[in-house]
Amino acid sequence: MKNRYVNEPIKGIGCKKFFFVVLVLFLAGVCRAQERKYSTFYYQRATLFEELPVTSHDIIFLGNSITNGAEWSELFHNKHVKNRGISGDICMGVYDRLDAILKGKPAKIFLLIGINDVSRGTVADTIVARIGLIVQKIKADSPKTKLYLQSVLPVTDHYGMFKGHTSRWQVVPEINRGLVRLAEKEGVTYIDLYAHFVDGQTGKMDTAYTNDGLHLLGKGYRKWVEIVKPYIGKK
Repeated sequence: MKNRYVNEPIKGIGCKKFFFVVLVLFLAGVCRAQERKYSTFYYQRATLFEELPVTSHDIIFLGNSITNGAEWSELFHNKHVKNRGISGDICMGVYDRLDAILKGKPAKIFLLIGINDVSRGTVADTIVARIGLIVQKIKADSPKTKLYLQSVLPVTDHYGMFKGHTSRWQVVPEINRGLVRLAEKEGVTYIDLYAHFVDGQTGKMDTAYTNDGLHLLGKGYRKWVEIVKPYIGKK
């Protein structure tokens, strides 16, 4: 008996037309993937931030996973200190989500971004230029907001993790020198976190503050709070 599932044309659609439809759907999927510039987590968190309020009393910590990892309001015992970090974020990712923050005209923004750009092979001058775009947008859209430009933290290859980041540890001081110049040019405050976290012997992150070479332990966050606390209450 002939198997009716073998060698029969697809009912209602010819084979050529069927494969054309499949091709169109595939190409549409590729286009959608190309349109999505950032990770799934980025959009989950960015859309959450669009729903959360920002007011002129708020102090925003803005950045990538290193910022994302802290409970800022608890660390500072201040409900107005808010976390706007997204794990994996890059300079242009921050730039693209600024509107949700700046519409609230926050009192202060503490920005730390750039190390994920390093992992993508982006050169220091380009990273500084992209951070410059963020600075200029903040100044233009919320001129009363006090901006604190924090240095990129050191990293270490001691643990053999996050090799894309940690193998290029020498780029970080170059970025920070550029950020010093940027802060002077734009009239914003530069905060040197790097000097407090670097091991003077190796030029890399002090292993007392990290267990993977990139992210901070609790002790590291306590150190960060200690450094920036004088700026939190400053008028």
